[in-house]
Amino acid sequence: MPPKADINKAGWEQSLGDNPFIRMSKQEYGRSCGTCARPFTVFRWNPGSGARFKTTVICQTCAKIKNVCQTCLLDLEYGLPTQVRDTALGMQNEAPTSDINREYYAQNMEGKLDGNKSGLDSGRAASAGKEMLKQLARTDPYYKRNRPHVCSFFAKGECKRGSECPYRHEIPVDNELAHQNMQDRYHGRNDPVARKIMSGHAETQGLKPPDDVAVTSLFLSSLPATSTELSIRTQVLRSLPSIQAIQLKSIVHVEKTRCAFVNFKERAVAETAAQAWANGLEIDGERVAVKWGRSKPKQPANTSAPSASASAIPTATTS
Repeated sequence: MPPKADINKAGWEQSLGDNPFIRMSKQEYGRSCGTCARPFTVFRWNPGSGARFKTTVICQTCAKIKNVCQTCLLDLEYGLPTQVRDTALGMQNEAPTSDINREYYAQNMEGKLDGNKSGLDSGRAASAGKEMLKQLARTDPYYKRNRPHVCSFFAKGECKRGSECPYRHEIPVDNELAHQNMQDRYHGRNDPVARKIMSGHAETQGLKPPDDVAVTSLFLSSLPATSTELSIRTQVLRSLPSIQAIQLKSIVHVEKTRCAFVNFKERAVAETAAQAWANGLEIDGERVAVKWGRSKPKQPANTSAPSASASAIPTATTS
């Protein structure tokens, strides 16, 4: 008689056999979603000979909410991390991150999603942000993400399988990119890969952060004649949803020369703004150029009053 089936293993993933043409397996309720913690159907497959197995890590609902891949968590339209996309398009992350509310949020969003339509609305996104994403989008295939994982035994000097080892015999590099979190990648926060991409793009656009860490201002030039301090402030905060108004120190609008200085309280916030505005900032329907402010000139030690010809960056707060 055949062995009696174990009811505790009902629904577990079964072997697909030795057929080399069958590479994908399906396991219903195989694991909990990495974002909403609800059980979902897991797909697992081998993308090619010698490659590592790929698997889905989030459910379809969470993937549709952010319009990302269920496996790599990259944006489906541009193939970029969500932090890069949200920063360029000025999108606010509305999904809750606490364990108490994230499952409830996912259940409500599941009912609002219509078919395969994404819950992401980027129709009103600025053209400068879309142009930035088109420049950063990867157009050629990228097969490195399919490579096998690094052999942990080789890293310890204990692997004895040699060429028969299915893993890579390389010493892992311990840098910032090696420490990534699934929650941060999905919600677009503190993603080291996104920071590397945005900082590199900002440097190519002439927005390399100055060596003087005391510089926390950005200079806007060629403003529309109809621009006011209020319209500039509104657009600055709208284009940077992750930055609160309290982090903005002041905005000095020079109407005569049609320019403005945007002063932030912290250097990190100014760098984030420079990365988001690498292709310019749209104010009142026109794109304006963005540059870093200059360092304040050092005052002579024998004079107490500031020099009248000093071209320091204005940092006075305005009402």
